[in-house]
Amino acid sequence: MTLRLTDEQTEVLRKRAEFEGRSMQQLVLHAIDYYIEHVTDDELTDTLAEKGAQRFADLLRRLGE
Repeated sequence: MTLRLTDEQTEVLRKRAEFEGRSMQQLVLHAIDYYIEHVTDDELTDTLAEKGAQRFADLLRRLGE
């Protein structure tokens, strides 16, 4: 995989990596891991919320009255 960044993105990433004492690659890999973890959590939350809404639809309707 090749990741093409703008000059501005590269410079900001380089400065951040230097500030944190890590490599640019380490920062990018961490960002990807963080994104994957949170997207997966969001999808699971959405699925559970939908199932709960279906399961308790009558109760939720009555509470809304």
